[in-house]
Amino acid sequence: MLYAGFAALAVAVRQFSHAPASTLRWTHLLWVALLLRGLLLPLPPTLSNDILRYLWDGRVVAAGENPYLLAPEAEALRPLRDAAWERMHHHEVPTVYPPVALALFTTAASVSASTEVEILALKGLLSALDLLTCGLLMVLARRRRVPLHRVAWYAWNPLVVLEVAGMGHVDALGVVAVVAAVVLLGVPRPSSRKAVLASAAAACAGVLAKLAPLALIPLWSRSSGRPGRYLGWTAALLAVTGLPVLVACGGVPPGLVKYGVSWEFNGPLFEPLWRLVDGLGVPGGVESVLNTLKAATDHHPGWNRLYPFNYPQLHAKLLLAAGMGLAVLASLRRRRFEDPLAATGWLLGTLLLCSATVYPWYLLWVLPFAALARQPAWLGLSALLPLAYLPQLLGIPLWPWVYLVIWLPFLGLWWRFPHWRPVAPTSPSVAS
Repeated sequence: MLYAGFAALAVAVRQFSHAPASTLRWTHLLWVALLLRGLLLPLPPTLSNDILRYLWDGRVVAAGENPYLLAPEAEALRPLRDAAWERMHHHEVPTVYPPVALALFTTAASVSASTEVEILALKGLLSALDLLTCGLLMVLARRRRVPLHRVAWYAWNPLVVLEVAGMGHVDALGVVAVVAAVVLLGVPRPSSRKAVLASAAAACAGVLAKLAPLALIPLWSRSSGRPGRYLGWTAALLAVTGLPVLVACGGVPPGLVKYGVSWEFNGPLFEPLWRLVDGLGVPGGVESVLNTLKAATDHHPGWNRLYPFNYPQLHAKLLLAAGMGLAVLASLRRRRFEDPLAATGWLLGTLLLCSATVYPWYLLWVLPFAALARQPAWLGLSALLPLAYLPQLLGIPLWPWVYLVIWLPFLGLWWRFPHWRPVAPTSPSVAS
């Protein structure tokens, strides 16, 4: 059924691309998007039970407890446990979700004592936010005078509908904030002071929904034309909303540390890289260096603390983290990335490729910009990434065959269409 949806999407976009511009109206696009999401709202979250964790964290906040310090298995939270708690994964890990996401979870968890009603409420809220993303993309399409049917690549995309309305992933909250931040920049028109402040506020909302947009703030600061003001406002807003969490946790929340160190799945560069690091004997070389330093300094306790971190997966993550940092710096090159829409898509896509964990719903961050920029590789990946569910559904390993079926076609498309060009007006003869 999912791939029938992708086939229908491709046919529909192709038909509209050859029809007069007035054929597809914004009302048609939104009504179809609403219908698709409404059809999947009753779908039980069978592919991912993340939504159970969202609601649990919301209940913890509503009970006046700190989900950043108390894992679901904590004795202090025993009175909150129910059947949904039993089905939830990672009882030992405190929450990794920022404050705005927790506020949304708490709102949904306060709707009813029934888990099923809470799930439906949260999926409904996320679907409404996703429809707002579709509306904002139409604004961008009109502003750039690009064909409206490109928005359908996001609004009618089966992966987007499945992951938001079907599985209820919170990424929809961050995505709408990121798209809003780009809309409010007003580029190519000069950004007013109010627009810059509004874009900075949207950027902070995105960071406080999920942390990924933090990497976009330097790019957006440059694109705003008022970099000092943009950075100052974002820093102030994040300090007001984020510092209380850091203070309460005594630093980075432990759940976030656990995620960064331990989580790994389907990373396109990570999966082969850690195996290469292991094959080259890097951990053995690092251990030899540590042994030499320990003997030379005669300070065994200090060096001994480093040995547990000497394994190939962590070395690969550190290398990829350095790659993410370089990508952020590269996004600031004015000549290459004049258009913040294309630059945002490029940077989010590059960060995704460097991530050790790539679940299907992570692609939602890239798709709005890939849709307007008409990026075949990323749009094609939306049809390939659902295959990452096969190991869970069929009990088969991800590596190497499922991994290769997902990423080799993407690599071929990326090789053929590597560039994120500025999103500019196109002639009617240009297809989809």
